[in-house]
Amino acid sequence: MDLVGIVFHPDKPETAAMADRVQAWLTAKGVDSWAAPNDNHATARQTLARTKLLVVLGGDGSTLRAARLAAPHAVPLFGINMGRIGFLSEAEPDDWQQRLGDVLAGHHWVERRLLLRAELQRDSRLLQRMIALNEVVIGRGTHARIVRLSLSVDGDHVTTYTADGLIVATPTGSTAYSMAAGGPLLPPELQNFLVVPVAPHLSLGRAIVLHRQAVICIQVEMDHDATVTADGQAARRMRSGDRVVVQKHDQEAHFARVGNSGYFYRRLMRRLGVHRLPHGNKD
Repeated sequence: MDLVGIVFHPDKPETAAMADRVQAWLTAKGVDSWAAPNDNHATARQTLARTKLLVVLGGDGSTLRAARLAAPHAVPLFGINMGRIGFLSEAEPDDWQQRLGDVLAGHHWVERRLLLRAELQRDSRLLQRMIALNEVVIGRGTHARIVRLSLSVDGDHVTTYTADGLIVATPTGSTAYSMAAGGPLLPPELQNFLVVPVAPHLSLGRAIVLHRQAVICIQVEMDHDATVTADGQAARRMRSGDRVVVQKHDQEAHFARVGNSGYFYRRLMRRLGVHRLPHGNKD
């Protein structure tokens, strides 16, 4: 590792202190590094092209932001969980040295995760582009009223939802908002999308699994504002007739992993509070 980057949460002093510890540890091992708040995009973009690994200090929100920054340069992420869940992180504050040491020694593998790109369109104009690792959500705005959402896939109309919203999720996002809305769980190595309605009313209530090359178009129809968000960030207001087009991004998010691929299921069961039964117990 010629150069390791470290990003930390600007509003959590404990993550800045951890960044200092990680930098000192890397220096002692003869590894060059840089550190910056995760909202300092200018610094990150200047150095990510030369960075071989990006250490993320924070929770899943910090990891989502870092993934969008690192994807253009295919820089693997190594998360140290300093948030509440840390489902995407690889280490905890009490074991990061051993795990990061394994990565520096080359005893790791790179997990590639699908990203979404979305475009908000009005008439023939492009209003905004978005990137998401978890999901793109189109839903009701400040009004507590349902919206009508017309779904087309690859140019063919599928159905129209009357619902609180519609989620387009990656396998990574299948364990986030999508799961809370009743969607299925997908392992991260799959290359599929999920379309999951939120509180549908007299509409299709099942999630739809789509192929990786699908082009998804969602048009809103209502007499009040709706919103579109990507990974829960920067909500943009929509008007009746606006469209959101979602498809696979040509870049991927990369994660440095030191365990085997079965880590996903073990971590998922811990998150859900499900404990493994003794070997041989079929209950």
